[in-house]
This record gives sequence, C-alpha cells and structure tokens, in this order.
Amino acid sequence: MADLMTAQAADVFRIGLLVMLLLTTLRNRPMTGMLLPLAAGAIFVAAIIPMTGVTDRPEPMPTQVLAGLAVNAVYLAVGLGVWSLWQARRR
Repeated sequence: MADLMTAQAADVFRIGLLVMLLLTTLRNRPMTGMLLPLAAGAIFVAAIIPMTGVTDRPEPMPTQVLAGLAVNAVYLAVGLGVWSLWQARRR
C-alpha cells in the first residue's frame, strides 16, 4: 500500500489536475463555494486515473481509487494551507 501511495503522490498528471482544481475552485468560490467542488474534483481525479488505464499498477481499481482519494486529500489540504498562509501574509 505504501508503494501505491508513493507512486500516486509522485504522479505529475495527478498533481497538475489538483493544482488546476484548486485554482479553479478558489476563483469560483463566490458562486459555487469551496467544499462541494473540491470534494467532487478530488473524487473525479482519484477515479479517472485508474479508469483510463494511465498506470499499469497490479492493485485492484477500488484500492487505487481509495489510495488516490487519500493522496488527493493531502495535496488539497497542503494547497489550501499554503493559500491561507499567503492570504494572511497579504493582509
């Protein structure tokens, strides 16, 4: 499981999708809020990568999706933390 999490955490495609998700969510938050778009996007990114066959991992797809959700949650938490610190420093 640790190997799977490490492989997913180092996936450049996943990182790019999550960065764009975070930027889009921050930009549209007055209209759509934050929680629902981030949750839906994290689930989408976690599911789309194993479903498209981008990786050739031997783990079953549900395991890959659950590991992807965990990695996505960590990346989004770090991204929101950095954004919050940046906003606090601007004031």
